[in-house]
Amino acid sequence: MDMALAGIRVIELAGLAPAPFCGMILSDFGAKVIRVDRTKASMTVDVQSRGKQSVALDIKKPEGAAVLKRLCVESDVLIEPFRNGVMEKLGLGPNEILKDNPRLIYARLTGFGQSGSYAKVAGHDINYVAMSGLLSMLGRHNENPYAPLNLLADFAGGGLICAMGIVLALLERVKSGQGQVIDTSMVEGAAYVGSFLWKSQNLGLWNRSRGENMLDSGAPFYETYKTADGKYMAVGAIEPQFYEELIKGLDLDSSQLPLQMSFSDWPELKRIFTETFASKTQAEWSKIFDGTDACVTPVLSLDEVSSHPHNRERGSFIVDAQGEISPRPAPLLSRTPAMPCLSGGPLIGEHTDLVLAEHGYSKDEIAKLQSSGIIECNKTKSRL
Repeated sequence: MDMALAGIRVIELAGLAPAPFCGMILSDFGAKVIRVDRTKASMTVDVQSRGKQSVALDIKKPEGAAVLKRLCVESDVLIEPFRNGVMEKLGLGPNEILKDNPRLIYARLTGFGQSGSYAKVAGHDINYVAMSGLLSMLGRHNENPYAPLNLLADFAGGGLICAMGIVLALLERVKSGQGQVIDTSMVEGAAYVGSFLWKSQNLGLWNRSRGENMLDSGAPFYETYKTADGKYMAVGAIEPQFYEELIKGLDLDSSQLPLQMSFSDWPELKRIFTETFASKTQAEWSKIFDGTDACVTPVLSLDEVSSHPHNRERGSFIVDAQGEISPRPAPLLSRTPAMPCLSGGPLIGEHTDLVLAEHGYSKDEIAKLQSSGIIECNKTKSRL
């Protein structure tokens, strides 16, 4: 069975987390992804490289840039993660590459985008989330804003948004026959993921200080609570009927409690819930709330998620050849589901000679490029 992106050829220029995630998504759903690594790089394996091939190529040299151009001629997508202007200096910008292959989707994935005063400035996820406006809303009352790992910009606003842009451009190409340039800014991607925050400002959800609102840890019924065994339960009982189920499960008398939406009483309600949840273990609370509409679930660790009955029944997590567990690609398509490669990621340069041969390079040309240091070829046996 062909996967949804079968037949799509992708060149991914090696970078940090966002670009590899974008490439992994495309690979998981059937695209052939060739990662172009730097020469003289360490032999570590990219944790998001499953299903990809690796070509070790020095694109800073004219001969290496020429090889990349040749690879792009027969490809559908180029994922480029460098700061604004880097590819242009190498003669590999969109104007040059699209001239030889006007059907190519040239996807640029950066923190601040291809224009603006910050376009050439360095940054990381926390900086992009800060510039998106979202970071100002993340954190508990009377505490500094905090970044939720590097999920919002690197992966949600970066790699995932870029992958969506690529699929959209491929779909449009069916009608126009033309490629185009995708400018993915992680600042804008993160902000777009948070569109609900802008659109809901007049609903009263965010009119209190950070950490005092319904969905940012202010409400006692939208919070996590520590259990007797040092684990946690997550509570999201917003609607009145769900809140009633919560109170029932906690074996509390609602007539003896403050009203659910009495903001001034939220600290007292949180104290009561904290003491109550601390009286039983996570397993005991899970047994009480499983199957109810109280919106109460255990906070599972990464080691526990795959064995939870619900996740196990759906096959939500996969195990690779090394025995490592990771999430199954999402969403689940009924006819053409993703079938991710379960073997280990490639060595840097493991497929250099194979890929170049597929693009018309002779053995002598490959040997010449290798002897001059333009490419590196590392065989699978080097894993040993």
